Amino acid sequence: MEHQQSSQARLSPSSDTEDMVMLLAPRLAHFAGVARTEHVTRAAQEMQVPQSTLSRAMVRLEQDLGVDLFARHGRTVSLTPAGRTFLASVERALAEIERAADEVRADADPATGKVAFGFLHTMGAETVPGLLHAFRADHPRVRFSLVQNYGEAMLEKLRAGELDLCLTSPVPDAPDLVARRLDEQKLRLVVPADHRLATRRRVRLAEAADEVFVTLEPGYGLRRITDDLCEEAGFKPRVAFEGEEAETLRGLVAAGLGVALLPPPAFPRPGVVELTVTAPRAAREIGVAWLDGHPDTPPVAAFKKFLLSRRGNLLPG
Repeated sequence: MEHQQSSQARLSPSSDTEDMVMLLAPRLAHFAGVARTEHVTRAAQEMQVPQSTLSRAMVRLEQDLGVDLFARHGRTVSLTPAGRTFLASVERALAEIERAADEVRADADPATGKVAFGFLHTMGAETVPGLLHAFRADHPRVRFSLVQNYGEAMLEKLRAGELDLCLTSPVPDAPDLVARRLDEQKLRLVVPADHRLATRRRVRLAEAADEVFVTLEPGYGLRRITDDLCEEAGFKPRVAFEGEEAETLRGLVAAGLGVALLPPPAFPRPGVVELTVTAPRAAREIGVAWLDGHPDTPPVAAFKKFLLSRRGNLLPG
């Protein structure tokens, strides 16, 4: 019981501070106006509020603080030393609020606003630059904040409000998200150039059952797809190396350290051969996701509409 009382005592100052902020916040702009003009009537006219309302607000502000902020001289007022100290901080706070308001208005501007857009590493070399180039043909001044990450990390950023939209795979199925399938990307079995299967063009995945695999780390969508396809082919892959980026895996394959299931590269990689997988069907769906119920700014709405218009034609080639 004694420990519980001690914890409550430690927490109460924070609660008192929050209560004080809630009381003071609506009156700060009124205080700054009166302090600037040093005249309640003039300040009321400039701020278009009744003089009586403004006078009462200043009295309540002083009562809440327990400090006299103004010395009153008939119809005029002047700041006390405490008032001057308070005004300096209030002006900084109001300036920061104004800066924040300007920033969010700028981000929502239909012509020059900002889109926070996430996508998989494997889509960064070719797919996303092509999409942005096509979108900016009609929206040349829209700005983008770009985030490359694996699927689960991007979905968490969506939920945290750090992203507006993301391209991911597999297409998520979650009650708090909206997701739309946009396209499909074939996966290939990538083997070293001197591998026993390198002379082939097509292969059944079961023919690689005895191979050592290099894969992305658990949590990556492509890793989950790799594991599922191998299970469908009747085996569990023996994983020798786990990485975070598809082109790194290609380098490991080229070095003879294993084989991998990967999407096509943006540019041919020497030292490897890429085989079409005939069975099971090796492909991954690419989709766009956003937070359900989250209102779109005009630039986000425009980019979302653009992405949805690219269904079946999202990927290059």
